[in-house]
Amino acid sequence: MSQSPRPNSLPQVIVLSVLHDGLTPSQAALRFGMSRRHVHRLLLAYRAGGLEALEPKSRRPRSNPRALTPELRNGIIRLRTELLAQGLDAGAASIAWHLGEAKLHVPALSTIWRILRCAGLVTPTPSKRPKAYITRFEAVQPNETWQSDFTHWRLRDGSDVEIINWLDDHSRLLLHCSVFKAITGKIVTDTFNECRNEYGTPFSTLTDNGIVYTGRFVKGKNGFEYLLSELDIVQKNGSPGHPETQGKIERFHQTLKKWLSEQEAAKDLKELQRQLDEFRIIYNTKRPHKALEMRTPQSSYEATIKATPKVAKDKEHYRVRHDSVDQFGKLSLRRAGKMHHLGVGIEHHFKKVFVVVDHYRVSVIEKTTGEVLSKHTIEPARVYWTNFLVDEETKRTRKPK
Repeated sequence: MSQSPRPNSLPQVIVLSVLHDGLTPSQAALRFGMSRRHVHRLLLAYRAGGLEALEPKSRRPRSNPRALTPELRNGIIRLRTELLAQGLDAGAASIAWHLGEAKLHVPALSTIWRILRCAGLVTPTPSKRPKAYITRFEAVQPNETWQSDFTHWRLRDGSDVEIINWLDDHSRLLLHCSVFKAITGKIVTDTFNECRNEYGTPFSTLTDNGIVYTGRFVKGKNGFEYLLSELDIVQKNGSPGHPETQGKIERFHQTLKKWLSEQEAAKDLKELQRQLDEFRIIYNTKRPHKALEMRTPQSSYEATIKATPKVAKDKEHYRVRHDSVDQFGKLSLRRAGKMHHLGVGIEHHFKKVFVVVDHYRVSVIEKTTGEVLSKHTIEPARVYWTNFLVDEETKRTRKPK
């Protein structure tokens, strides 16, 4: 006696119950809770194609009007390759931005990532800390805060050079990017003034505690600090040992070096500067920034009203130091990174004094009596500053001819 086929689905059970168990279509419909017409449909399908014809059919549509074309898939893969070769960001968000700029269909970011993974173009990386773990700061307006720092790079012959950058905190606009053999305090001041001439004067600056930016740890202000004070610009410095305070420009250095590493090594400063000028245009106008909602730094900078320096309530900022007049009646004073000599007077040699320094003058006052021994006009270009109290006394006592 032959065995009946083993059913795999309810339609097959219904058909086999009619064919082998002797149920009528009406009885089968009553037992399995369906219409007699549906039982007859199943019997017709069985007679036409056997039990396989009773298998559940896929409900997937035969075509998807939203499916990506092979051309678009190949375009996404090609964009990824080209952006990486140029040393630029090549993630899904960047690829989507470039597709939009080319007026092409922009699929979901998850779709772009899936295409890249299928093409073997994505290297798995360890999971990052959640964004909520990090407290971020961002200036509300362009020119509210300018960040600056410098980084090292090597020329073709292996010699080390230094690249100084100025970055707008709000828009990430690269205000300035130039290379030197070594960054000095004068270079910091000169490049800052170049930025001011092109973009206006900022409300504040944010840098680390390098000696070219601040003299706070070497006693006395440097030239950059005096300039900020004169312009009523708020100076902010990160905490020592905490570079994350200047996180935007630290992260920018990674972007810059990634791009430079894909270029031919420069043979000298002039060639490297040409590369930096090209990078500045790309970074500001052709590279979208995720933190800017995929806008470029240039468009973000131009979209908002600019901040300006605070209005000074009092421009008199004093610095007081304790000193002694030397045997020749002179004092030495370091200001803005330069050493100056003050002629107090030989008659005051070895006296202990207070030296009071503001923006415009220096006063030397004897500690014990409070007598003003000398006053000197600040003249940054001159090494020796005379005592103008002596000059005034000479004018008063000079006999007319």
